[in-house]
Amino acid sequence: MKKVVSILLVAFTLISVSCKKPAGEGGNSTVTGAVHVTNYNSTFTSINNEYMGADLDVYIIYGDDLSYGNKTKTGPDGVFEFKYLRKGSYRVYVYSKDKDAYLAGDTNAPDEAIFASGEITAKKQVCDLGTIEVIN
Repeated sequence: MKKVVSILLVAFTLISVSCKKPAGEGGNSTVTGAVHVTNYNSTFTSINNEYMGADLDVYIIYGDDLSYGNKTKTGPDGVFEFKYLRKGSYRVYVYSKDKDAYLAGDTNAPDEAIFASGEITAKKQVCDLGTIEVIN
């Protein structure tokens, strides 16, 4: 009888531990934000124009993952949204021109990732990451 109780206790413990779901899809919360673009002249001495970034790729990283778990595009108003997320930490990023590299004369420098992060702590939560500023 003790052996059966021990086996059931171990099984229950394993099931309880495995039920905790990490950050990611499968919930009912949302991460939102917007992307604002500043377009400079070639020497970055003056601003040509500014606008909300339409149709830009936005990537989301779930928890401690090393690479992105999903991506979306901004709408015509520069707003993005990732739906159906569980509790946990989230980072989003958008690519931007590397101002320092351009000022150093490297016009072929790769774009840099601009990050914003937030945490979902409750069901049906909307986590607004605010506006991410990028350079074009």
